[in-house]
Amino acid sequence: MSTAYKFANPDGIYFTSFACVQWVDVFVRRKYSEIILESLEYCQKKKGLVVHAWCIMPSHMHLIISRSQTPTLSDIMRDFKKFTSGEIVRMIKEEAGESRRSWMMWLFSSAGKENPNNINYQFWQQDNHPEELITNRFTLQKLNYLHYNPVEAGFVDKPEDYLLSSARDYAGIKGLIDNIAFLL
Repeated sequence: MSTAYKFANPDGIYFTSFACVQWVDVFVRRKYSEIILESLEYCQKKKGLVVHAWCIMPSHMHLIISRSQTPTLSDIMRDFKKFTSGEIVRMIKEEAGESRRSWMMWLFSSAGKENPNNINYQFWQQDNHPEELITNRFTLQKLNYLHYNPVEAGFVDKPEDYLLSSARDYAGIKGLIDNIAFLL
């Protein structure tokens, strides 16, 4: 069995990324990002998720995570993606002011029909692509990649200026998620 892109080491620290189907820019609306933030905090408090770094981009997100208790990272991420998928799709369906509703729901429905694991809609792409952070050099590389993603995209000049990222915490500014477990 291949361990490529698996949470193979239960005590490891992992860099992982996942995207919305068709790379839809869902998170340009803050209300959808709030669901992600609330769910990450829930997983911290109730499931033992340890968040070391995070960044929400318009169509995807990056995390550096580990765990402190029984559920595996695979289980935590499965539950996280299932819950956030359902909540965001529900909000898009019910939000009167969502100008992109028909288009997004069509994309999520089309992706759901192509995937036998789904009943109606698919919001997240299937994979997480976790990579275990084994060396300090690789850890720093992934941490910088995560925090500089909004800079490379042209959204901000400095990582700490991007609100939807732990770069603020790493720069000594209070971020949006409590209890960040700093690396290095």
